[in-house]
Amino acid sequence: MQETTANQVAANATSSFAEHLQRQRPDLLPFGLQGSGQQLPAGVPAAPLQAPHGTTIVALTYAGGVLMAGDRRATMGNVIASRNIEKVFPADQYSVLGIAGTAGIALDITRLFQVELEHYEKIEGTLLSLDGKANRLGAMIRSNLPMAMQGLAVVPLFAGFDRPAGLGRLFSYDVTGGRYEEQEHHTVGSGSVFARGSLKKLWRPNLTEPEAVAVAVEALYDAADDDSATGGPDPVRQLWPVVYIVNRSGAFRVPERQLAAVAGTVIESRTAARREA
Repeated sequence: MQETTANQVAANATSSFAEHLQRQRPDLLPFGLQGSGQQLPAGVPAAPLQAPHGTTIVALTYAGGVLMAGDRRATMGNVIASRNIEKVFPADQYSVLGIAGTAGIALDITRLFQVELEHYEKIEGTLLSLDGKANRLGAMIRSNLPMAMQGLAVVPLFAGFDRPAGLGRLFSYDVTGGRYEEQEHHTVGSGSVFARGSLKKLWRPNLTEPEAVAVAVEALYDAADDDSATGGPDPVRQLWPVVYIVNRSGAFRVPERQLAAVAGTVIESRTAARREA
């Protein structure tokens, strides 16, 4: 009897925690949520679901690796739902994940992705390759497509340090889970158009780490200047963007003291210029 049980466990073993949940407890998956089952009369449109949404994320490469930064604002329609939400997280020792879209589902997918990578490392005894991580995140986003069709979309930005290649790499996604490797820099979220325009002017090859941090903060500042859903640096509340650096040594968060100094420099320079726009 014990041998039969052991054989069954071995047969069902998988290095994918998400696949394990899909088999055993699909109701625990972020995209396994079920609706109430109530049907609206024909021709009656469904009311839009009001849920907090995260907005702008920027990522860029620099001489030693890759950097990702996100603003701190979440919105719900025309209301600021949160001023201090965090949208950039370490996925594992050598990669980070930024989220834009429905905040609740995005945070659940982030946690699941973190457990997915940790589970793989424990089962296989080695880290998943950067391409493998990017592919698994794409599969999770693809699984959320039914929720995205209901307006609960999640669009992440993924970045990490490729140790065999010795460089930082960026990956963007669409709501169907399509994975695209980006060069130099990329942005997602409601303020991404303005942040991308800023990055095109500020980014250059072989940026130093402090220069890369300054470029990211200024790009988010530009996005906040034109997008009401993006929050800029807030000296009154002492709120600064969340910025993560990933290099050969691993992923680490940039201290708020450093971000306060960088944001202060940006604000002072623009105040001195006395520009209207």
